[in-house]
Amino acid sequence: ALGHYINANKFSLSDVERILVTGVGSSYLSGDIYGIPTQRIEEFSAIARGGLALAGLDEAVVVSMGTGTAFIHAHGKDYSHIGGSGVGGGTIVGLGKKLTGASDHESLCALAERGSLSHVDLTIGDISKNDIEKLGSEITAANFANVKDSATDCDLALGVVNMVLQTILTLAVFACKNSSVKKVILTGALTGLRELLPMIELFKTLYPVEFIVPENAAFATAVGAALHSID
Repeated sequence: ALGHYINANKFSLSDVERILVTGVGSSYLSGDIYGIPTQRIEEFSAIARGGLALAGLDEAVVVSMGTGTAFIHAHGKDYSHIGGSGVGGGTIVGLGKKLTGASDHESLCALAERGSLSHVDLTIGDISKNDIEKLGSEITAANFANVKDSATDCDLALGVVNMVLQTILTLAVFACKNSSVKKVILTGALTGLRELLPMIELFKTLYPVEFIVPENAAFATAVGAALHSID
């Protein structure tokens, strides 16, 4: 990956003064890479710093939406790990493959774009004649509880994506529940899903939490690692 990056950007190893690595994969690396001074940055700290920097905030709950999901309370250069969930991008790929046969994230996302949740999920409107408090008839009551015989691979793929995003945003709301912090910065690869922004708009009508997807959110952890190098 590093070699590809260097070639793609047309510079040489001699141009690289140091390398910063973070994330669980960095635990498999020992010593310096290619003889270049290599520094290991704690992942949760990198998530916190990168999220705040990209959003231009001093305090927030930063959510890293990767293979799994991490929830970090970030305040300046300080942070605390609130918790995590095994539900994330890995769930989309693994469960999606089993349900649809699609072999990778891109294929699943392409299927999901053509799907309909009405063939998969049970909604408030399916179980009640009236809205329940602020919950409108279109709100999901139970994921995959209304799978039709006619449900296509596209419908099932969208059901998986929807379930994962709903779970992540709901857990983010819970992370803010007993806190004065009501801003949530979403980062990581899943911020690129086209289903995310409409879901954020829906959550805005349900909860007093502001969700923020900053520019370059997918690279927040790398940005945070880089910021450590200039402290």
